[in-house]
Amino acid sequence: MPQIHLRAETGDYAPVVFLPGDPNRATWIAEKFDGGLAASRQVNSHRGLLGYTGTYKGVPVSVQTSGMGAPSMSIVAEELIRLGAQKLIRVGTCGGIGRGIKTGDIVVAMSATPVDGATRTYLHGDDYAPTADFGLVRALVETAEKSGRKPHVGQVATVDVFYNPDNDYFSKWRNRGVLAFEMESSVLYYLAARAYAAGGNVAAATILTVSDVLSEEVTSEDSYLPLDELNKVIEQTIEIALDAGTAG
Repeated sequence: MPQIHLRAETGDYAPVVFLPGDPNRATWIAEKFDGGLAASRQVNSHRGLLGYTGTYKGVPVSVQTSGMGAPSMSIVAEELIRLGAQKLIRVGTCGGIGRGIKTGDIVVAMSATPVDGATRTYLHGDDYAPTADFGLVRALVETAEKSGRKPHVGQVATVDVFYNPDNDYFSKWRNRGVLAFEMESSVLYYLAARAYAAGGNVAAATILTVSDVLSEEVTSEDSYLPLDELNKVIEQTIEIALDAGTAG
């Protein structure tokens, strides 16, 4: 029986799945598979959640749109795990708030503070630190460094609100050592950890392009990269994720 949202069966997705939020980026990633988009198989288009399966350097891989926000990611991740996905790598963007972080930088998220409602719903008020798989984090960092990029590595915060009006929104989390805001990783990390604890061979990690920065001097609207510049860095991030996710 197909999943409700992914409309796919076991075997339609490869063990390695890349998770961009944007369906256009899912197609962009599939174009980098062996043979390009023409050689890939579209396994889902329901609700615009585009998904493709193919190979990358001979390794079976899939890409699946996660949508924006933790609720959408939770649905997609739950269904992918049910369908046998083992490596889940979010490839997204973030707003940088950490010291020295600039637009166009790359962030690898070791952990994700669950400021979002979806992760908190799963946790029923329990304290919890959603954490990435160390092997995947190491592969992302080492691959980025081999490509000539030096990623920021550390904690991000998963939030529900992009246009947050609170005056201490960024400064509070920056002072706690958080590198960036994004909207999906905490629930992805939680669900992967839950599946692993239940006996599954499931791991997750996130690599992010810094699309904008927030500080006392600048807002997201002021600093957001022009789309052509952003896409150049995202392409580098995609290639890092593909190489790291299929290594070994």
